[in-house]
Amino acid sequence: MTGENRQAIVRVEHLSKHFGAGSARVDALIDINMDVYPGQVIGLMGPSGSGKTTLLNCIACILEPSSGRLMLDSEAVYDDRWLKADLRRLRLDKIGFIFQYPNLLPFLDGSDNVAVVLHLAGFGAAAARDRAIGLLDYLEVGHRKHAMPSQLSGGEAQRVAIARALANRPRIILADEPTAPLDSQRARIVMDLLRRIAIDQNAAIIVVTHDEMILDRFDHIFRLRDGRLETATGDISRSPVGAA
Repeated sequence: MTGENRQAIVRVEHLSKHFGAGSARVDALIDINMDVYPGQVIGLMGPSGSGKTTLLNCIACILEPSSGRLMLDSEAVYDDRWLKADLRRLRLDKIGFIFQYPNLLPFLDGSDNVAVVLHLAGFGAAAARDRAIGLLDYLEVGHRKHAMPSQLSGGEAQRVAIARALANRPRIILADEPTAPLDSQRARIVMDLLRRIAIDQNAAIIVVTHDEMILDRFDHIFRLRDGRLETATGDISRSPVGAA
């Protein structure tokens, strides 16, 4: 999958991030450049401490870079300083988050765990519930919409968490080790779901992972080492969606 004739949803230009100053300064990211296009699922790999999570948090507008430029969905949001006053609203409108563990609210059932994001976005109760149930059906866990998190299997809980990430129709989905707690078969199923989402929603998905078993599910793999982008591998051969 190539992006030459499309506009990048995520564009990172000469982005750097350091912590501290003087002799205590640590350069976590050094002159990072990367583009992610609609419909792509990108892997972000590297040893612990290489800068993967720092880069993900900068793209998520959670962590302020030290320098460089960041564009999200064709809009410049950082250019040596934040260009948007309300970063919380930007994240709510443009970005969906998937974490290593589902982190579902234990006192809400499956549909309400998804709907809570829509309530924050200003949806009415009925519209939020309809959207939540529709997403759970799309991810094939609609039959578990009334189940509490403690009643869900690991795979079901992760699908509910993915539905929550999709609730506000984000163009950008950021996933931090989403397959780490899953066995290899369930990990591949989750990655195939993400690929389907990328295509169906015309979204860009960036996945931080150490899981070598899912490399064939990525369009490109960016590898970081000591804060630098070491390699970018493209046109990864992958199995058809649904293959395990």
